Amino acid sequence: MSDFRARCARLRLLVLDVDGVLTDGRLLFDAEGQESKGFHVRDGHGIRLLQDCGIEVALITARYSQALAHRARDLGIQRVYQGSVDKIVAYTELLFATNLGDEEVAYMGDDLIDLAILSRVGLAAAPADAHPEVLARAHWVAQRNGGMGAVRELSEEILRAQGHWDTIVARALGQA
Repeated sequence: MSDFRARCARLRLLVLDVDGVLTDGRLLFDAEGQESKGFHVRDGHGIRLLQDCGIEVALITARYSQALAHRARDLGIQRVYQGSVDKIVAYTELLFATNLGDEEVAYMGDDLIDLAILSRVGLAAAPADAHPEVLARAHWVAQRNGGMGAVRELSEEILRAQGHWDTIVARALGQA
């Protein structure tokens, strides 16, 4: 079994950064200063597939966004840590709340603020356009950029490694 597959086999939780991972990293404001974000539907579907297979998904972000709160509710993500400038504090709280160890967690981040968590988790992942320091430390790097399907790509890899993918495809074909 490859190192990547072995890391995936232990996973019970995927934690995601938001800006630069679930979004393309751009901050969009209207004339009144209201922020909006664009989320890729395929990333959302990948999150749902993980949840359906018993892998919880959580979000940790340094910013606060009402748009993110809406998207998290839409996807059924209950563990959302917004305004977490010191992300390792939120991550430690998350481990305590879930009673999981580092080796059972995957984290996808894209910038320097994510390095502390990436250095601890069982599977450190990054979108293709992540900062070079993040790319150098990731166990796995997506072919797609943040906000453009990188989370879906990671979701599928985890599901394949855990043996769920064939069942998912068979269900989609109406064969399961």
